[in-house]
Amino acid sequence: MTFWIITSAMALVIAATLALVLLRTRATASPAAAFDMQVYRDQLKDVERDLERGVIDAADANRVRTEISRRILAADTQMQAARSGGGQSGPVSLAMAVVLGVTLIGGSLMLYRSLGAPGYGDLGLERRIELAEVMHESRPSQAEAVASMPASPNQQEISDEYRTLMERLRETVKDRPEDLKGQMLLARNEAAMGNFQAAATAQVDVLRLKGQTATAADYAEYATMLVLAAGGYVSPEAEQVLNRILAEDPENGPARYYSGLMMAQTGRPDLAFRIWNALLRDGPPDAPWIGPVRAQIEDTARRAGVEFMLPSLPGPSAADVAAASDMNEADRTEMIRGMVQGLSDRLATEGGTPPEWARLIGALGVLGETEQAQAIYANAQQVFAGDDEALSLIEQAAGQAGLGQ
Repeated sequence: MTFWIITSAMALVIAATLALVLLRTRATASPAAAFDMQVYRDQLKDVERDLERGVIDAADANRVRTEISRRILAADTQMQAARSGGGQSGPVSLAMAVVLGVTLIGGSLMLYRSLGAPGYGDLGLERRIELAEVMHESRPSQAEAVASMPASPNQQEISDEYRTLMERLRETVKDRPEDLKGQMLLARNEAAMGNFQAAATAQVDVLRLKGQTATAADYAEYATMLVLAAGGYVSPEAEQVLNRILAEDPENGPARYYSGLMMAQTGRPDLAFRIWNALLRDGPPDAPWIGPVRAQIEDTARRAGVEFMLPSLPGPSAADVAAASDMNEADRTEMIRGMVQGLSDRLATEGGTPPEWARLIGALGVLGETEQAQAIYANAQQVFAGDDEALSLIEQAAGQAGLGQ
Protein backbone atom coordinates (compact mmCIF):
# COMPACT_ATOMS: atom_id res chain seq x y z
CA MET A 1 0.00 0.00 0.00
CA THR A 2 2.88 2.35 0.78
CA PHE A 3 4.20 1.88 -2.75
CA TRP A 4 0.85 2.88 -4.29
CA ILE A 5 0.56 5.94 -2.02
CA ILE A 6 4.04 7.18 -2.92
CA THR A 7 3.72 6.57 -6.66
CA SER A 8 0.24 8.12 -6.80
CA ALA A 9 1.42 11.18 -4.89
CA MET A 10 4.38 11.61 -7.26
CA ALA A 11 2.12 11.31 -10.30
CA LEU A 12 -0.32 13.87 -8.85
CA VAL A 13 2.44 16.37 -8.10
CA ILE A 14 3.84 16.09 -11.63
CA ALA A 15 0.37 16.35 -13.18
CA ALA A 16 -0.50 19.37 -11.02
CA THR A 17 2.74 21.13 -11.97
CA LEU A 18 2.10 20.65 -15.66
CA ALA A 19 -1.54 21.72 -15.25
CA LEU A 20 -0.53 24.97 -13.54
CA VAL A 21 1.72 25.79 -16.46
CA LEU A 22 -1.18 25.29 -18.86
CA LEU A 23 -3.66 27.24 -16.74
CA ARG A 24 -1.37 30.21 -16.22
CA THR A 25 -2.90 33.00 -18.32
CA ARG A 26 -0.78 34.31 -21.11
CA ALA A 27 -2.36 37.74 -20.75
CA THR A 28 -0.26 38.49 -17.67
CA ALA A 29 2.91 38.06 -19.65
CA SER A 30 4.07 40.95 -21.84
CA PRO A 31 4.04 40.14 -25.55
CA ALA A 32 7.31 40.35 -27.52
CA ALA A 33 6.14 43.54 -29.28
CA ALA A 34 6.02 45.39 -25.93
CA PHE A 35 9.72 44.73 -25.46
CA ASP A 36 10.41 45.97 -28.98
CA MET A 37 8.53 49.23 -28.28
CA GLN A 38 10.62 49.87 -25.18
CA VAL A 39 13.78 49.39 -27.24
CA TYR A 40 12.54 51.83 -29.90
CA ARG A 41 11.68 54.49 -27.26
CA ASP A 42 15.21 54.21 -25.87
CA GLN A 43 16.56 54.64 -29.39
CA LEU A 44 14.57 57.91 -29.78
CA LYS A 45 16.13 59.24 -26.59
CA ASP A 46 19.57 58.29 -27.92
CA VAL A 47 18.86 60.25 -31.13
CA GLU A 48 17.99 63.37 -29.14
CA ARG A 49 21.18 63.08 -27.08
CA ASP A 50 23.31 62.59 -30.19
CA LEU A 51 21.69 65.67 -31.81
CA GLU A 52 22.41 67.80 -28.72
CA ARG A 53 26.07 66.67 -28.69
CA GLY A 54 26.39 67.38 -32.38
CA VAL A 55 27.16 63.79 -33.29
CA ILE A 56 24.50 63.90 -36.02
CA ASP A 57 22.89 66.80 -37.86
CA ALA A 58 19.18 67.71 -37.92
CA ALA A 59 18.52 66.02 -41.26
CA ASP A 60 19.93 62.68 -40.13
CA ALA A 61 18.05 63.01 -36.82
CA ASN A 62 14.74 63.53 -38.64
CA ARG A 63 15.39 60.54 -40.89
CA VAL A 64 16.21 58.28 -37.94
CA ARG A 65 13.18 59.54 -35.96
CA THR A 66 10.94 58.71 -38.92
CA GLU A 67 12.31 55.14 -39.22
CA ILE A 68 12.01 54.51 -35.48
CA SER A 69 8.48 55.91 -35.40
CA ARG A 70 7.51 53.56 -38.22
CA ARG A 71 8.83 50.61 -36.24
CA ILE A 72 6.99 51.77 -33.11
CA LEU A 73 3.71 51.85 -35.02
CA ALA A 74 4.30 48.33 -36.39
CA ALA A 75 5.17 47.00 -32.92
CA ASP A 76 2.10 48.67 -31.43
CA THR A 77 -0.09 47.02 -34.07
CA GLN A 78 1.39 43.60 -33.23
CA MET A 79 0.92 44.17 -29.50
CA GLN A 80 -2.72 45.14 -29.89
CA ALA A 81 -3.35 42.05 -32.03
CA ALA A 82 -1.72 39.79 -29.45
CA ARG A 83 -3.79 41.25 -26.61
CA SER A 84 -7.02 40.99 -28.57
CA GLY A 85 -6.27 37.28 -29.28
CA GLY A 86 -5.74 36.64 -25.59
CA GLY A 87 -4.06 33.23 -26.07
CA GLN A 88 -5.94 30.07 -25.52
CA SER A 89 -9.11 30.32 -23.47
CA GLY A 90 -9.49 29.22 -19.88
CA PRO A 91 -11.86 26.29 -20.63
CA VAL A 92 -9.49 24.93 -23.27
CA SER A 93 -6.54 25.16 -20.88
CA LEU A 94 -8.57 23.45 -18.15
CA ALA A 95 -9.61 20.66 -20.50
CA MET A 96 -6.02 20.12 -21.59
CA ALA A 97 -4.88 20.04 -17.97
CA VAL A 98 -7.48 17.40 -17.11
CA VAL A 99 -6.56 15.28 -20.14
CA LEU A 100 -2.87 15.57 -19.27
CA GLY A 101 -3.47 14.53 -15.66
CA VAL A 102 -5.65 11.55 -16.60
CA THR A 103 -3.16 10.45 -19.27
CA LEU A 104 -0.20 10.74 -16.92
CA ILE A 105 -1.75 8.93 -13.97
CA GLY A 106 -3.80 6.42 -15.96
CA GLY A 107 -0.97 5.73 -18.38
CA SER A 108 1.45 5.11 -15.53
CA LEU A 109 -0.94 2.62 -13.92
CA MET A 110 -1.54 0.81 -17.21
CA LEU A 111 2.20 0.65 -17.89
CA TYR A 112 2.84 -0.79 -14.45
CA ARG A 113 0.01 -3.26 -14.93
CA SER A 114 1.71 -4.45 -18.13
CA LEU A 115 5.34 -4.44 -17.00
CA GLY A 116 5.09 -4.71 -13.24
CA ALA A 117 3.65 -7.22 -10.83
CA PRO A 118 0.68 -5.70 -8.91
CA GLY A 119 0.32 -7.12 -5.44
CA TYR A 120 3.76 -8.73 -5.53
CA GLY A 121 5.97 -8.13 -2.53
CA ASP A 122 9.29 -6.35 -2.62
CA LEU A 123 12.05 -8.55 -4.06
CA GLY A 124 15.35 -7.02 -3.11
CA LEU A 125 18.59 -8.84 -3.74
CA GLU A 126 18.75 -10.40 -0.29
CA ARG A 127 15.16 -11.61 -0.56
CA ARG A 128 15.75 -13.11 -3.98
CA ILE A 129 18.80 -14.98 -2.69
CA GLU A 130 16.75 -16.29 0.23
CA LEU A 131 14.03 -17.55 -2.12
CA ALA A 132 16.66 -19.17 -4.33
CA GLU A 133 18.10 -20.97 -1.32
CA VAL A 134 14.65 -22.22 -0.35
CA MET A 135 14.06 -23.39 -3.92
CA HIS A 136 17.43 -25.14 -3.91
CA GLU A 137 16.80 -26.93 -0.64
CA SER A 138 13.21 -27.94 -1.35
CA ARG A 139 13.50 -29.05 -4.97
CA PRO A 140 12.30 -32.55 -5.92
CA SER A 141 14.53 -35.58 -5.57
CA GLN A 142 15.79 -37.67 -8.48
CA ALA A 143 13.13 -40.33 -7.89
CA GLU A 144 10.35 -37.72 -7.81
CA ALA A 145 11.59 -36.09 -10.98
CA VAL A 146 11.85 -39.40 -12.84
CA ALA A 147 8.38 -40.45 -11.64
CA SER A 148 6.90 -37.22 -12.99
CA MET A 149 8.34 -37.77 -16.44
CA PRO A 150 5.93 -38.97 -19.15
CA ALA A 151 6.32 -42.49 -20.44
CA SER A 152 8.98 -42.79 -23.11
CA PRO A 153 7.55 -43.28 -26.60
CA ASN A 154 8.21 -46.52 -28.41
CA GLN A 155 11.48 -46.35 -30.28
CA GLN A 156 10.39 -47.55 -33.68
CA GLU A 157 13.80 -46.94 -35.23
CA ILE A 158 15.40 -49.70 -33.10
CA SER A 159 15.50 -52.94 -34.99
CA ASP A 160 14.14 -56.20 -33.58
CA GLU A 161 17.62 -57.69 -33.80
CA TYR A 162 19.06 -54.92 -31.65
CA ARG A 163 16.26 -55.33 -29.11
CA THR A 164 16.99 -59.02 -28.91
CA LEU A 165 20.69 -58.36 -28.34
CA MET A 166 19.85 -55.89 -25.58
CA GLU A 167 17.63 -58.43 -23.84
CA ARG A 168 20.47 -60.94 -23.94
CA LEU A 169 22.91 -58.35 -22.60
CA ARG A 170 20.60 -57.50 -19.72
CA GLU A 171 20.20 -61.17 -18.81
CA THR A 172 23.94 -61.74 -19.02
CA VAL A 173 24.76 -58.77 -16.80
CA LYS A 174 22.05 -59.84 -14.35
CA ASP A 175 23.69 -63.25 -14.05
CA ARG A 176 27.19 -61.73 -13.87
CA PRO A 177 26.85 -58.57 -11.74
CA GLU A 178 30.60 -58.37 -11.12
CA ASP A 179 31.46 -58.18 -14.81
CA LEU A 180 32.82 -54.64 -15.25
CA LYS A 181 32.94 -54.73 -19.04
CA GLY A 182 29.40 -56.06 -19.17
CA GLN A 183 28.13 -53.26 -16.90
CA MET A 184 29.95 -50.62 -18.96
CA LEU A 185 28.51 -52.03 -22.18
CA LEU A 186 25.03 -52.14 -20.67
CA ALA A 187 25.21 -48.55 -19.42
CA ARG A 188 26.42 -47.29 -22.79
CA ASN A 189 23.76 -49.13 -24.79
CA GLU A 190 20.88 -48.26 -22.44
CA ALA A 191 21.83 -44.60 -22.85
CA ALA A 192 22.01 -45.02 -26.63
CA MET A 193 18.44 -46.38 -26.57
CA GLY A 194 17.24 -43.46 -24.46
CA ASN A 195 16.73 -45.58 -21.33
CA PHE A 196 18.68 -43.14 -19.19
CA GLN A 197 17.36 -44.33 -15.84
CA ALA A 198 18.45 -47.88 -16.64
CA ALA A 199 21.75 -46.51 -17.90
CA ALA A 200 22.26 -44.64 -14.62
CA THR A 201 21.54 -47.82 -12.64
CA ALA A 202 24.13 -49.71 -14.68
CA GLN A 203 26.63 -46.86 -14.25
CA VAL A 204 26.25 -47.14 -10.47
CA ASP A 205 27.53 -50.71 -10.76
CA VAL A 206 30.36 -49.49 -12.99
CA LEU A 207 31.43 -47.02 -10.32
CA ARG A 208 31.08 -49.68 -7.62
CA LEU A 209 33.24 -52.15 -9.50
CA LYS A 210 35.89 -49.57 -10.36
CA GLY A 211 36.04 -48.33 -6.79
CA GLN A 212 39.01 -46.05 -6.19
CA THR A 213 40.05 -46.27 -9.84
CA ALA A 214 36.85 -44.56 -11.02
CA THR A 215 37.73 -41.28 -12.75
CA ALA A 216 35.98 -37.93 -12.88
CA ALA A 217 34.92 -38.83 -16.42
CA ASP A 218 33.16 -41.95 -15.09
CA TYR A 219 31.25 -39.86 -12.58
CA ALA A 220 30.52 -37.25 -15.24
CA GLU A 221 28.85 -39.95 -17.35
CA TYR A 222 26.76 -40.92 -14.33
CA ALA A 223 25.74 -37.30 -13.67
CA THR A 224 24.78 -36.89 -17.33
CA MET A 225 22.60 -40.00 -17.19
CA LEU A 226 20.87 -38.73 -14.04
CA VAL A 227 20.13 -35.34 -15.61
CA LEU A 228 18.86 -36.86 -18.85
CA ALA A 229 16.71 -39.38 -16.96
CA ALA A 230 15.05 -36.42 -15.20
CA GLY A 231 14.41 -34.59 -18.46
CA GLY A 232 17.24 -32.07 -18.05
CA TYR A 233 16.56 -31.39 -14.36
CA VAL A 234 19.56 -31.36 -11.98
CA SER A 235 18.39 -33.13 -8.85
CA PRO A 236 20.03 -33.05 -5.40
CA GLU A 237 21.48 -36.52 -6.12
CA ALA A 238 22.98 -35.26 -9.37
CA GLU A 239 24.35 -32.23 -7.54
CA GLN A 240 26.19 -34.46 -5.08
CA VAL A 241 27.84 -36.27 -7.98
CA LEU A 242 28.77 -32.95 -9.60
CA ASN A 243 30.33 -31.68 -6.38
CA ARG A 244 32.44 -34.82 -6.17
CA ILE A 245 33.60 -34.40 -9.76
CA LEU A 246 34.53 -30.74 -9.32
CA ALA A 247 36.39 -31.50 -6.10
CA GLU A 248 38.57 -33.92 -8.07
CA ASP A 249 38.62 -32.07 -11.40
CA PRO A 250 37.60 -28.39 -11.13
CA GLU A 251 37.95 -27.95 -14.90
CA ASN A 252 35.60 -30.80 -15.83
CA GLY A 253 33.42 -29.41 -18.64
CA PRO A 254 30.22 -31.47 -18.20
CA ALA A 255 30.22 -30.95 -14.44
CA ARG A 256 30.67 -27.19 -14.82
CA TYR A 257 27.89 -27.03 -17.41
CA TYR A 258 25.40 -28.96 -15.25
CA SER A 259 26.36 -26.92 -12.18
CA GLY A 260 25.46 -23.78 -14.09
CA LEU A 261 22.23 -25.41 -15.24
CA MET A 262 21.32 -26.19 -11.64
CA MET A 263 21.93 -22.56 -10.65
CA ALA A 264 19.68 -21.39 -13.48
CA GLN A 265 16.96 -23.82 -12.38
CA THR A 266 17.08 -22.70 -8.73
CA GLY A 267 16.76 -18.95 -9.21
CA ARG A 268 20.43 -17.96 -9.44
CA PRO A 269 20.97 -16.85 -13.04
CA ASP A 270 23.83 -14.65 -11.82
CA LEU A 271 25.85 -17.67 -10.72
CA ALA A 272 24.79 -19.65 -13.79
CA PHE A 273 26.03 -16.87 -16.05
CA ARG A 274 29.32 -16.66 -14.18
CA ILE A 275 29.93 -20.40 -14.55
CA TRP A 276 28.89 -20.58 -18.20
CA ASN A 277 30.77 -17.44 -19.21
CA ALA A 278 33.99 -18.89 -17.81
CA LEU A 279 33.23 -22.23 -19.47
CA LEU A 280 32.65 -20.48 -22.80
CA ARG A 281 35.96 -18.64 -22.56
CA ASP A 282 37.90 -21.74 -21.53
CA GLY A 283 36.54 -23.82 -24.44
CA PRO A 284 37.56 -25.72 -26.41
CA PRO A 285 35.14 -24.36 -29.03
CA ASP A 286 34.29 -27.84 -30.32
CA ALA A 287 33.45 -29.25 -26.87
CA PRO A 288 29.97 -30.83 -26.71
CA TRP A 289 28.85 -28.50 -23.90
CA ILE A 290 29.71 -25.28 -25.78
CA GLY A 291 26.63 -25.54 -28.00
CA PRO A 292 24.15 -25.77 -25.08
CA VAL A 293 25.97 -22.94 -23.29
CA ARG A 294 25.78 -20.67 -26.34
CA ALA A 295 22.08 -21.48 -26.73
CA GLN A 296 21.21 -20.42 -23.15
CA ILE A 297 23.78 -17.91 -21.92
CA GLU A 298 22.24 -14.79 -23.51
CA ASP A 299 18.85 -15.37 -21.83
CA THR A 300 20.64 -16.20 -18.58
CA ALA A 301 22.65 -12.98 -18.79
CA ARG A 302 19.45 -10.99 -19.38
CA ARG A 303 17.84 -12.56 -16.30
CA ALA A 304 20.97 -11.79 -14.30
CA GLY A 305 20.89 -8.15 -15.42
CA VAL A 306 24.19 -8.43 -17.28
CA GLU A 307 24.89 -6.82 -20.64
CA PHE A 308 26.41 -9.64 -22.65
CA MET A 309 27.14 -10.18 -26.32
CA LEU A 310 27.71 -13.74 -27.46
CA PRO A 311 31.20 -13.97 -29.01
CA SER A 312 31.39 -15.06 -32.61
CA LEU A 313 32.56 -18.54 -33.44
CA PRO A 314 36.30 -18.77 -33.78
CA GLY A 315 37.75 -19.26 -37.20
CA PRO A 316 41.13 -20.75 -38.13
CA SER A 317 43.91 -19.99 -35.68
CA ALA A 318 46.80 -17.69 -36.49
CA ALA A 319 48.97 -20.75 -36.94
CA ASP A 320 46.49 -22.19 -39.45
CA VAL A 321 46.47 -18.96 -41.43
CA ALA A 322 50.26 -18.72 -41.41
CA ALA A 323 50.59 -22.34 -42.50
CA ALA A 324 48.05 -21.89 -45.30
CA SER A 325 49.82 -18.82 -46.66
CA ASP A 326 52.98 -20.87 -47.24
CA MET A 327 51.18 -23.67 -49.09
CA ASN A 328 50.56 -24.06 -52.77
CA GLU A 329 46.99 -24.07 -54.04
CA ALA A 330 46.59 -27.83 -53.95
CA ASP A 331 47.94 -28.20 -50.40
CA ARG A 332 45.89 -25.24 -49.19
CA THR A 333 42.72 -26.75 -50.64
CA GLU A 334 43.56 -30.09 -49.03
CA MET A 335 44.06 -28.40 -45.67
CA ILE A 336 40.72 -26.64 -45.96
CA ARG A 337 39.05 -29.90 -46.90
CA GLY A 338 40.49 -31.51 -43.80
CA MET A 339 39.16 -28.72 -41.56
CA VAL A 340 35.75 -28.90 -43.22
CA GLN A 341 35.67 -32.67 -42.83
CA GLY A 342 36.54 -32.35 -39.15
CA LEU A 343 33.66 -29.91 -38.64
CA SER A 344 31.33 -32.18 -40.62
CA ASP A 345 32.25 -35.23 -38.53
CA ARG A 346 31.73 -33.34 -35.27
CA LEU A 347 28.32 -32.01 -36.28
CA ALA A 348 27.26 -35.48 -37.39
CA THR A 349 28.29 -37.13 -34.13
CA GLU A 350 27.90 -34.43 -31.48
CA GLY A 351 25.65 -31.82 -33.08
CA GLY A 352 26.34 -28.10 -33.05
CA THR A 353 24.91 -24.60 -33.19
CA PRO A 354 23.10 -23.13 -36.22
CA PRO A 355 26.09 -20.87 -37.09
CA GLU A 356 28.32 -23.94 -37.24
CA TRP A 357 25.94 -25.71 -39.62
CA ALA A 358 25.72 -22.58 -41.74
CA ARG A 359 29.49 -22.27 -41.80
CA LEU A 360 29.84 -25.89 -42.95
CA ILE A 361 27.31 -25.41 -45.76
CA GLY A 362 29.07 -22.25 -46.91
CA ALA A 363 32.51 -23.90 -46.82
CA LEU A 364 31.29 -26.86 -48.86
CA GLY A 365 29.80 -24.47 -51.38
CA VAL A 366 33.14 -22.65 -51.73
CA LEU A 367 34.90 -25.97 -52.28
CA GLY A 368 32.40 -26.89 -54.97
CA GLU A 369 31.06 -29.85 -52.97
CA THR A 370 27.48 -28.92 -53.79
CA GLU A 371 26.18 -32.45 -53.48
CA GLN A 372 27.50 -32.85 -49.95
CA ALA A 373 26.43 -29.31 -49.10
CA GLN A 374 22.90 -30.11 -50.26
CA ALA A 375 22.85 -33.21 -48.04
CA ILE A 376 24.10 -31.21 -45.04
CA TYR A 377 21.50 -28.54 -45.77
CA ALA A 378 18.70 -31.13 -45.79
CA ASN A 379 20.00 -32.62 -42.54
CA ALA A 380 20.17 -29.19 -40.91
CA GLN A 381 16.56 -28.48 -41.88
CA GLN A 382 15.51 -31.62 -40.01
CA VAL A 383 17.69 -30.88 -36.98
CA PHE A 384 16.37 -27.32 -36.56
CA ALA A 385 12.79 -27.90 -37.66
CA GLY A 386 10.56 -25.41 -35.84
CA ASP A 387 13.40 -23.00 -35.04
CA ASP A 388 12.68 -20.14 -37.46
CA GLU A 389 15.78 -18.13 -36.52
CA ALA A 390 18.12 -21.09 -37.04
CA LEU A 391 16.43 -22.07 -40.30
CA SER A 392 16.73 -18.51 -41.59
CA LEU A 393 20.48 -18.50 -40.92
CA ILE A 394 20.94 -21.89 -42.56
CA GLU A 395 18.82 -20.97 -45.59
CA GLN A 396 20.90 -17.82 -46.03
CA ALA A 397 24.09 -19.89 -46.06
CA ALA A 398 22.53 -22.32 -48.51
CA GLY A 399 21.58 -19.47 -50.82
CA GLN A 400 25.11 -18.08 -50.73
CA ALA A 401 26.41 -21.56 -51.53
CA GLY A 402 24.11 -21.71 -54.58
CA LEU A 403 21.97 -24.57 -53.30
CA GLY A 404 18.37 -25.25 -54.29
CA GLN A 405 15.68 -24.78 -51.66
